[in-house]
Amino acid sequence: MIIVGAGAAGLSAAITAARNGTKVTLLEQNSKPGKKILVSGNGKCNITNASITPARFHSQNPEFIEKVLQGYGVERVKNFFDSVGLPIIEGKEGKMFPMSMQAGSVTEILEYEANRLGVEIITACEVLKIDKEKNHFLLETSQGTMQCEKLLLASGSPAAPQLGGNESGLKFAESMRHTLIPSHPALTQLVSDQKWVKQASGVKVAGVAKLYANGEYITEKKGDLLFANYGISGLAILDISREVSLRLAEYAYCELSLDLMPELTKEKLTKLLLERINPESQKPITLWLQGVMNKKLIHIILEQSRCKAKVESELNRKEIGKLVYAIKNLKLSISDTKGFKGAEVATGGIDTREVDPITMESKLIPNLYFAGEILDVDGDRGGFNFHFAWVSGMRVGENLKC
Repeated sequence: MIIVGAGAAGLSAAITAARNGTKVTLLEQNSKPGKKILVSGNGKCNITNASITPARFHSQNPEFIEKVLQGYGVERVKNFFDSVGLPIIEGKEGKMFPMSMQAGSVTEILEYEANRLGVEIITACEVLKIDKEKNHFLLETSQGTMQCEKLLLASGSPAAPQLGGNESGLKFAESMRHTLIPSHPALTQLVSDQKWVKQASGVKVAGVAKLYANGEYITEKKGDLLFANYGISGLAILDISREVSLRLAEYAYCELSLDLMPELTKEKLTKLLLERINPESQKPITLWLQGVMNKKLIHIILEQSRCKAKVESELNRKEIGKLVYAIKNLKLSISDTKGFKGAEVATGGIDTREVDPITMESKLIPNLYFAGEILDVDGDRGGFNFHFAWVSGMRVGENLKC
């Protein structure tokens, strides 16, 4: 068997297949396996999540995800890593990490186990062309022609091209009659043309981002909001970016409504600000607001609120109401994402209706398999994408037809 792509899916497939007696050759275009693994989780590798459910994954065919995950939950992944000598521990938000808290230990131990089992790993090997000829596949690569009876494409998506992400596997699948669902960036930063974001660059707050597309409410996410010269980032933004990406692809007008103080209700914030007013004070509003919020955001809030008061004594319930609305509904139009280069994953991929969810074998081409991000499945932030990569690879290795 030849596996194209030595990422999470390719490595887990290679190990499980080799354990079942299959002779495996693993091809990797990069100089080392697992390049994406090495940079994941801020260098700690968020292997999986304690809360694996189908609802945390996205696809045009949700039924496929349910079937793939059946019997392949977090315990199955923990057992796999225990078997290679890599215990997993739980962190915040159910995120699961190697006990070493080093992504390097994940790649090195998986590579060692694959080598120990006799897997031939060929790096710096780019696959240029794939043909199906009768009962075997013919691969033209940068290191010569190879052939095999069984082929697994685990070559990922266009996300993170700086780490080797590309569409090659998708194009090979398409050339073999498979349908592709369009890919868009996900778990990425968002770009805005509004000039005020540059003024707020560097400001980080715990907030809530609500997405509106053509004026219609779509969804909301809670977490860090980090303003940048190009627009906005932060965990809440990464989480909401998938939906933004899809709406922008449909040419919808996308706008975020940002709650900069979600821990306070409108009523509590109003009460807090009203109680702070000294009717005798001539303190400038810009200075008065510094007591409750980041200085860089004040002019933006004043501009969006259209507050008429210039000094503290001019504040009243009406002007406070304007300020409260702006603080809890700061508007930011979104013109673009940071693209695949800024994306951790991509939406879309091979249409899963053409893939067996138990064996991951193509329903169109016998002995052709798919695993990982190449498929039309993407997960939430927090270890879900890695989980799908591991288990889809394991399914291939454990269910190969002899």
